[in-house]
Amino acid sequence: MARTRCDRTPAWAQLQAAYAATGKSFDLRDAFVQDAGRFERLSQSAPLVFADLSKNRIDAATESLLMDLARQSGVAEHRDAMFAGDKINNTEGREVWHVLLRTPAPASNDGSHRATELAKVHSTLNAMLAYADSVHADAAITDVVNIGIGGSDLGPQMAVVALDAFATSGKRLHFVSNVDGHELAAVLKKVKVESTLFLVASKTFTTIETMTNANSAKAWFAAQGGTDTARHFAALTTNVAAANAFGITTTFGFWDWVGGRYSMWSAIGLPLAIAIGSAGFREFLAGAHAMDEHFRTAPLEQNLPVRLGLLDVWYRNFHGFTSRSIAPYHSALRRLPAYLQQLEMESNGKQVDAEGAALPFGTSPVLWGEPGTNGQHAYFQMLHQGTDVVPMEFVAVKKARHDLALHQPLLLANVLAQAQALMVGKSDAGGHKNFPGNRPSTFLLLDDLTPASLGALIALQEHRVFVSGSLWGINSFDQWGVELGKVLAKDIEARIYSGDASGLDGSTAGLLARLRA
Repeated sequence: MARTRCDRTPAWAQLQAAYAATGKSFDLRDAFVQDAGRFERLSQSAPLVFADLSKNRIDAATESLLMDLARQSGVAEHRDAMFAGDKINNTEGREVWHVLLRTPAPASNDGSHRATELAKVHSTLNAMLAYADSVHADAAITDVVNIGIGGSDLGPQMAVVALDAFATSGKRLHFVSNVDGHELAAVLKKVKVESTLFLVASKTFTTIETMTNANSAKAWFAAQGGTDTARHFAALTTNVAAANAFGITTTFGFWDWVGGRYSMWSAIGLPLAIAIGSAGFREFLAGAHAMDEHFRTAPLEQNLPVRLGLLDVWYRNFHGFTSRSIAPYHSALRRLPAYLQQLEMESNGKQVDAEGAALPFGTSPVLWGEPGTNGQHAYFQMLHQGTDVVPMEFVAVKKARHDLALHQPLLLANVLAQAQALMVGKSDAGGHKNFPGNRPSTFLLLDDLTPASLGALIALQEHRVFVSGSLWGINSFDQWGVELGKVLAKDIEARIYSGDASGLDGSTAGLLARLRA
């Protein structure tokens, strides 16, 4: 697999020169005046998603150089290696094959490794969806509590909230991830032992936060008179023996090549399947697969994940923009910013390349945001008039799934106006009412928020993160940065009980003493 870190290519130096010559002073307002076809040239349709990139600080010459950067860095070859099942997660020696989770079943098995793994995927998918439909139809179960953390929580929770309009089971879905007992206690107050199903989502069945919550839920279940653990608990795990020891007999597994933040397409998506049914879940997979095929086959110049990933590198490494704000103008997408935070920051928040060499440039931006129009009355002040330029990403949905006539036109008017205001600004000699403008934004538009369009939108974001990580030469599929705190927490937990502060730094020792006082 040919792969060259972006700063070692001729295109990188050319982009540096282009930034110094015209990129630094680029003005979006002038660009629209000079190019009547700018919107048409810098917008495109991809499966179930329309993207307007025209309010970004790029022109044809810059985008051409960025495409050269992608070619010289070997992005397409790296992408093809992922789809082929090569072990591109080199620090863990694993394939990166979440795309296989949404690949349709072939007509026959040719005996290849890929076909064998795909057969396993569909065997598990069929069993999981059959179970989801059985829970869906079980009137005795009114509440489903998903216990997980990270990818076992953020993805399913985001999708369940986003697709509430398609929920047909009548089940109340609850998500518990925080080891802070207040979260689990609040959920347990709302449910009854005889009508609740607990889903324990942990690949290894050893994740400390998840297992602490699971054991507390099991203790509550027993204290409330529950006896049939096998009926009221199911596990999404590869550690079937540990689940059995816990008392769980219904388990659905997945594979080492399924990373946590890419796992909601697997059995980890069971809460979503229960909420919207097996047919809805298959539509969710189909939307993602359509975007996979776009990413795999579209020429780079018309490849939306490639264009977005290149834009991210242009902003992070040339303009020096350190964050990106996500503003979904649809209430059901309110958990999307939190989901995208993990997807991008856990994937690309790295300081060394795949070979372990220190990087001389910045990688993942900080992702943050809230739904519009709430954000307009909170942090948009800083976006319009603050000293830092923060690229915006607006996500809008054309169709409303309610009959409140006045709301949707007002909502859409607001998202269009915010993107326009960021770009055009407003002059004021007095200063306080001056809006500098020329602030970039990307506009992603869905015709409707459906299982298929949500699947496509999330797959688009996954592949865009892949592209920027590929350019930076990093391994986007490990997450060693989450390990150190976990290790230290085990040591400090024992000290919480014992009070032993030996060997601790002064601050930690002082806080420990204060917490124990």
